[in-house]
Amino acid sequence: MGETRTAQASPGFVMSRWRGLVPLDRLFWRDMLLVGTSISVATSAVALLLLGAKAPLAAALAVHFAPVPYNVFLFLAVWRTAAAQPGLLAAIAQVVAALWLIAASLL
Repeated sequence: MGETRTAQASPGFVMSRWRGLVPLDRLFWRDMLLVGTSISVATSAVALLLLGAKAPLAAALAVHFAPVPYNVFLFLAVWRTAAAQPGLLAAIAQVVAALWLIAASLL
């Protein structure tokens, strides 16, 4: 008889990282350090431009801190993925991720 197949959608960007389905090296180097840092630097630059243009301080602060939820997500995703892997590199990734989150939040 006919076989019924159900399409299984692959998890999206957020869920694949939250579930630890993305390799730690990609999550750490590309997603967190490259993309996360780029977003933080870009929003900080825009916030400075807003301040230079005499925009309200609240607007500049909102832009500056806009990537914080995303950065916290990346930190937690790296932390969870590294926690599931034994070894020194995973422990180092956790420490660097914590330091990165602090730096990215204050940048």
